[in-house]
Amino acid sequence: EVWQANACGRYIHVVDQHPAPLDPNFTGAGRAQTDSAGYYRFITIKPGAYPWGNHPNAWRPAHIHFSVFGHAFISRIVTQMYFPGDPLFAYDPIFNSVTDENARMRMVSSFDLENTKPDWALCYRFDIVLA
Repeated sequence: EVWQANACGRYIHVVDQHPAPLDPNFTGAGRAQTDSAGYYRFITIKPGAYPWGNHPNAWRPAHIHFSVFGHAFISRIVTQMYFPGDPLFAYDPIFNSVTDENARMRMVSSFDLENTKPDWALCYRFDIVLA
């Protein structure tokens, strides 16, 4: 299961009072199933950064939330996928709450030119490994 803000950085949720416009054609949530090898794929828009009240002029980097369910574990696993090179990483206490730099960088997707669709969609790869 995935959920995210729209391209303007706004969620379709009653508590999101950010004055950015809503997109009537974008629900901000979806589901994807893995194939027999554990691969998944979904198509969405790139979410926008959004302001939040953590401190003055605080913005969250663009990210997509993942909630992973499976037969091998009792409760879901929740994480966030970030996009490479975001200048807001240094200012985001949620991203930086993962103190191990290698673990933190595993939350950052990688650009995947091989699977990018010409004239239509960029592709980012985000591997979720359950071991």
